[in-house]
Amino acid sequence: MQTQMLVDEAVETLQSQIDDTTIIACSGGIDSTVAAVLAHRAVGNLLHCVYVDTGLMRKDESDEVAHMFSDLGIELKVVDASERFLNHLSGVTDPEEKRKVIGEQFIRVFEGEQEGCGAKFLVQGTIAPDWIESGGGNRDVIKSHHNVGGLPEDVDLVIVEPLREFYKDEVRAIARDLGIPSSERQPFPGPGLAVRVLGDITPDRVAACREACYIVETRLQAAAAEGRCELPWQYFAALLPVRSVGVHGDARVHGETVVVRAVTSLDGMSAKFSEIPHDVLAEISTEITNSLKGQVNRVVYDITHKPPGTIEWE
Repeated sequence: MQTQMLVDEAVETLQSQIDDTTIIACSGGIDSTVAAVLAHRAVGNLLHCVYVDTGLMRKDESDEVAHMFSDLGIELKVVDASERFLNHLSGVTDPEEKRKVIGEQFIRVFEGEQEGCGAKFLVQGTIAPDWIESGGGNRDVIKSHHNVGGLPEDVDLVIVEPLREFYKDEVRAIARDLGIPSSERQPFPGPGLAVRVLGDITPDRVAACREACYIVETRLQAAAAEGRCELPWQYFAALLPVRSVGVHGDARVHGETVVVRAVTSLDGMSAKFSEIPHDVLAEISTEITNSLKGQVNRVVYDITHKPPGTIEWE
């Protein structure tokens, strides 16, 4: 009942804020999906949902998001902007700069879509940890979230944030109430794999990180289904710009390093590393090094809590 009241209040607030054509970026993540469903309930056909393929998404993500929105009965436009994003990220290695580049390019893409539909409003799935970690006032910047600290100052849209005061566990509860099938989907950063590929962003390094993330996800999901471990709250791989000597067969290779990250958390504000059985980690390591032979030759596991670390590496 309490969750339904939150839904009703959010819809009523959106109706009072929006009186014209509206656009929303739908990544398929739980935050933007909940925001999209709430906005669709509030303003119906005034809402234009757009999914931007940045080239930084997880394996098969674009198809999965398109199918999910189709099942929700919400029209979704897919825009392939992967070349644009990768070009603008070329040579950018600083994590804060990556987020700002991605935030600006998101807005520039939407400006193009805005011209087509005449949107006046931009709905975003910003939640409380996003603006808290992005700093402002007396708060330090932990990391700029692309929909907060990464937004350009000259954005020509009225921004509406229906989830701004909610934490992740509350958003999940709303998602379950709304019947969203991905209510338990693990979090994925707005900048996508750009913040999991540390250092240079290149197509080959993004592809390697994407494959490593897929292996971590599928292996841990299978292990959890078999009762070998609990499924973590968030779990992924990051590609480090650290090369070390390795051996494949009789050949000496100089490959990069993948770090596996898995944590338990309630709302993302704090987290503990997951105690994954060593045999499961060994399977993950073997599959990653075999699949990315010659490119990755070392896999490590991150046992850092948040704090002092963050969940993502950048």
